[in-house]
Amino acid sequence: MLSKSVTVKLPSNADARPVAVLVQIASKFDSRIFLIEKNKKINAKSIMGMMSLGFSNGDILEVEADGADETEAVAELAAYIESGK
Repeated sequence: MLSKSVTVKLPSNADARPVAVLVQIASKFDSRIFLIEKNKKINAKSIMGMMSLGFSNGDILEVEADGADETEAVAELAAYIESGK
């Protein structure tokens, strides 16, 4: 298992488009992937779960992956979250 803390630099209130992109990125990988904020641990491949997380700019999230491609998964998700796109 691998994890990394990241600071959200996405458009404010993480509207549907950035969340959908995060789910698409996570779904490319075989690993189990979660985003963790405070006490919430959400499956990053679940659009409904991700929408319920409700993170916004400046929040700190933990990206956690477990599986054969966990290194690539954490790196790509962290890069997107921190990119500001």
